Amino acid sequence: MSASTDTHCPYCALQCAMTLTPATGASAADAAAPPVTIAGRDFPTNRGGLCKKGWTSAELLRAPSRLVAPLVRGADGALHEASWDDALDLVAARLRDIRSQHGADAVGVFGGGGLTNEKAYLLGKFARLALGTSRIDYNGRYCMSSAAAAGNRAFGVDRGLPFPLEDLDGASTILLLGTNVAETMPPFIAHLTGAQAAGGLVVVDPRRTPTARLTDDGRGLHVQPAPGTDLALLLGLAHVVIAERLVDVDYVATRTVGFESVRRSVASWWPERVQSVTGVPAPTLRRLARRLASGENTYILTGRGVEQHVDGTDTATAAINLALLLGLPGRPGSGYGTLTGQGNGQGGREHGQKCDQLPGYRRITDPEARAHVARVWGVDPAEIPGPGVPAVELLQSLGRPGGVRALLVHGSNLVVSSPNAGDVRDGLAKLDLLVVCDFFPSETAGLADVVLPVTQWAEEEGTMTSLEGRVIRRRRAITPPAGVRDELWVLGELARRLDCAATFDTDPEAVFEELRLASEGGIADYSGIDYALLDRGEAAYWPYPRGSAGTPRLFVDRFAHPDGLARLVAVSARESARARPADGELTLVTGRLLEHYQSGTQTRRVPELNEARPEAVASMHPSTAERLGIEDGEHIELANARGTVRCRARLTTDIRPDAVFLPFHYGDEQAANLLTSDAVDPVSSMPEFKTNVVRALRLVEAGVLA
Repeated sequence: MSASTDTHCPYCALQCAMTLTPATGASAADAAAPPVTIAGRDFPTNRGGLCKKGWTSAELLRAPSRLVAPLVRGADGALHEASWDDALDLVAARLRDIRSQHGADAVGVFGGGGLTNEKAYLLGKFARLALGTSRIDYNGRYCMSSAAAAGNRAFGVDRGLPFPLEDLDGASTILLLGTNVAETMPPFIAHLTGAQAAGGLVVVDPRRTPTARLTDDGRGLHVQPAPGTDLALLLGLAHVVIAERLVDVDYVATRTVGFESVRRSVASWWPERVQSVTGVPAPTLRRLARRLASGENTYILTGRGVEQHVDGTDTATAAINLALLLGLPGRPGSGYGTLTGQGNGQGGREHGQKCDQLPGYRRITDPEARAHVARVWGVDPAEIPGPGVPAVELLQSLGRPGGVRALLVHGSNLVVSSPNAGDVRDGLAKLDLLVVCDFFPSETAGLADVVLPVTQWAEEEGTMTSLEGRVIRRRRAITPPAGVRDELWVLGELARRLDCAATFDTDPEAVFEELRLASEGGIADYSGIDYALLDRGEAAYWPYPRGSAGTPRLFVDRFAHPDGLARLVAVSARESARARPADGELTLVTGRLLEHYQSGTQTRRVPELNEARPEAVASMHPSTAERLGIEDGEHIELANARGTVRCRARLTTDIRPDAVFLPFHYGDEQAANLLTSDAVDPVSSMPEFKTNVVRALRLVEAGVLA
């Protein structure tokens, strides 16, 4: 290996570039010290900067709790170390047994948006050929599914940002809806400075987040609607744009269809009505609509805050409608995009670990798509199962008659990240077999029958796809611990034990070469990309057909529908979409903290990060706390019919009096998703994470403390 290795951060989809250099001197001799040092590397997204998660990511590589040998649950109920052969033989035998007794769909697979493209691709192939199951989905269903569904029906394609992130540098107006980039991907904010200088950064969020604070001192506007009212807000903005004749008439006439239906659908959402629903003053709504229409360098960007709802697809669609009315998508210097969160949230949803999908973002029900992938895999198309069920439905079936009886989990911590997490935990306990691949003993791994230790980011080769749709290289910088294996090897060994005739390469580059063939001609076409091109440092944005130079900017000439036109899709706000708080109740808003990532499986093991944020803290307005008799720093209980969370209270005017904020990075009795609903969006199957009704009590009143 070379003295230093260029790679990318293991966390979010910004995929900040970094250089890893082997530790020397006393650090190299210390078995507990990080084996590499980290330096930021100049790259278009991060320009040499990293957030504190990135700077401390080397701590993960020698964390004391690292899994370094397979674990098998014994007759005593405890997990014990086992050899790889024994563990894999056991898993294969029990999978054969379960399939024989209950059918192939009794085996489920749950993937993750942090897996490399190679792992995501091979996991989908493994599920469908080695297991013969249709029951595969992944945690991206919790993150990007509503934005993806809205993008597909409006544009005919789902790529988070259909332009390079650098394009934002020239913006005079940027509307951020439901995203807190200052904490979730801090280097991103360097791309907002142009809009700030022009006084055009607009942040829509019910909390006064660090991102909202970027609008202070004349740099923009913070709009603070009531939780769960984003759709009404967007319908109101579209109403003003149409009523005040701010529509880009030529663009709408030549590049879209559906204007009349959208015009009718927003006609009743005049600003004063929107104010009564959202709490946003009517003059503010008009001012914002005029600002968005005032110049040519305007971008609208959405995040999970407006998408993780039972009406998330319609809300994302309303944002797209607004962008299309203003003529933004595909126009130089302007655009619409959605901010992918997980490290490979984009690539992870393109190559086959979704329940309805084959590689290249092909539909599994399309006969031509099935025939193409079958040729690459060397099987008859009839051998590829049909569509399965999305994540929430899959988890609801655990251990139930006709449902999943064995589950293989890759890159996900289900009992922390899933909605209605108490029910998920109960379902996992009913399984005949739970197998978890991970590098730390997550809360889900603690429930498993078999735990398989796998490689981390700096120990493996592969590719990732950033939030821009740019394919990048992950490179191996260090040798993994002796007892750890790469998931490609694990899948290959299990496939062999299950007597699967299909090929399962263990070399990442060989897997990527197969992925290229399988994706060729699909929406997400990677056929023109190879490791040599990426290793030369060339920018590779999909679609990248063989012989092309890739596609940094989508929609310049046409959209991805057969007629080349974008769809304006009429949507409506439903009062019954979610429960509303009654007297004495609050709306729970969940989200992330700067120091932690996703379920906290990694970041809670980094001392610096965990010491900064060691526990879940519920943020509430002082007036709310006074009404409830709650003092700052006091232990409280948040509860509803689904579960109870116990944590400390923090009083802040940064949140509305009708809401309480809880981060979702913690497990056990502090897991926010004990309180969230598993009701889903009817189009995307996205759960309702962001607005759930809870009661808040002092623990003394809850009968916990004397």
